[in-house]
Amino acid sequence: MKTQLTPSTALLLAVPPLLWAGNAIVGRLLHDMVPPITLNLLRWAIALVLLAPLAAFIYRPGSGLLTHWRRFSVLGLLGIGLYNALQYLALQSSTPINVTLVAASMPVWMLLIGWLFFGARVSRRQTMGAALSMAGVLIVLSRGQWQQLLSLRLVPGDIFMVLATIAWSIYSWLLGRPGVPDGIRNGHWASFLAAQVTYGVAWSAVFAAGEWSLGDHHVEWGWPLAAALAYVAIGPAIIAFRCWGVGVQRVGPNIAAFFNNLTPLFAAILSSAILGEMPHAYHAVAFLLIVGGIVLSSRS
Repeated sequence: MKTQLTPSTALLLAVPPLLWAGNAIVGRLLHDMVPPITLNLLRWAIALVLLAPLAAFIYRPGSGLLTHWRRFSVLGLLGIGLYNALQYLALQSSTPINVTLVAASMPVWMLLIGWLFFGARVSRRQTMGAALSMAGVLIVLSRGQWQQLLSLRLVPGDIFMVLATIAWSIYSWLLGRPGVPDGIRNGHWASFLAAQVTYGVAWSAVFAAGEWSLGDHHVEWGWPLAAALAYVAIGPAIIAFRCWGVGVQRVGPNIAAFFNNLTPLFAAILSSAILGEMPHAYHAVAFLLIVGGIVLSSRS
């Protein structure tokens, strides 16, 4: 049963965008050190190793992991095998501003997919909230200068990010659908995520094998890569997915989607911190618009 957006739920849903912003920056920094699909495989393989001891019972006979393989296979494909693999792939050929702009269309795709395939009603308030939140995102991406948006051009990376955004929207809608065994759904919090990651790693391995067959298998092993893998496996993977899953179950995917628009704002702040640049006034304006869109869309 969906509840109203409370401060605790809002904080919960704000954590994934912060961690995902860091994930985008790390993905960009690593694009010359490890192939994108391989990066996704390594990330989730490490996450599975960390999750497995916390959810060991799902690998026992009768847990439902095998009997409900279709359910977990689809979730693993969309949320684990495709989304970040496509994002890492997008960063190979597209600029960060283009990738962030495409990803910021998440609320629009979430509303559209919910309306088309899941029978969700789209209210005028949600539409207005989406427009308000998107305006805040555009301010961040244009750095307060709207003319910069006119020079944007789509490249293959932008198409990859469109596909990633659609995959994540479908994944978020499927999270709350029936069909998950009670033992896995209501067990330790790691059980539901571990079940998805188990199948997601299998999908990622298949995709990485295709990448290797094309000759793209150079990896620069070392402590920088190890530290980056530790971050993307623990923060944007385990912690972010846990917070996102709980948040979606509490308020539904439509409202949760608006929090995704905080990602480019956090990315701008983190980039400023890394580059030694102070945030500008337009960051504050964008933050108010994004939060205003979230509040407007979530009011009953």
